[in-house]
Amino acid sequence: MTEALDARSEWGRFAPDSVERRMLDHTGATLGLVLRPRTVVLDRARVEVEGIDVGGRVVVQLVANQGAYKPAWRNKVMADLFKLLWLRQAVPGVERAVLVVAQPASRALAGWVAVAAADLGVEVLLWDGKVATPSSR
Repeated sequence: MTEALDARSEWGRFAPDSVERRMLDHTGATLGLVLRPRTVVLDRARVEVEGIDVGGRVVVQLVANQGAYKPAWRNKVMADLFKLLWLRQAVPGVERAVLVVAQPASRALAGWVAVAAADLGVEVLLWDGKVATPSSR
């Protein structure tokens, strides 16, 4: 029973069969890191980070939307980009910010959004259900 509780706390709200957990595992494999969700407490805020490495150098946000594309997903992508920029600035030791977008939501990266991410130094990975690879956009 204790092991199950420890595994659940290590993965936070991500169930064993969840898309987010698979995305985080595959992203970790791509980056050569172990990534887990974590709550980060700052002076004035408490924030859920969908993935962070043990050393606290890499922060990851996931856009796991599945199904038919909806224009509102672009808002999620932009909100996560903003969150990653803030985390990289506000959390001591964070050096890399990575946004992982599931293939169905990749249309949200069209146009200026992908350019802005690149210009601001946010790495974007596309997840096809099996592997997370650098975006070519």
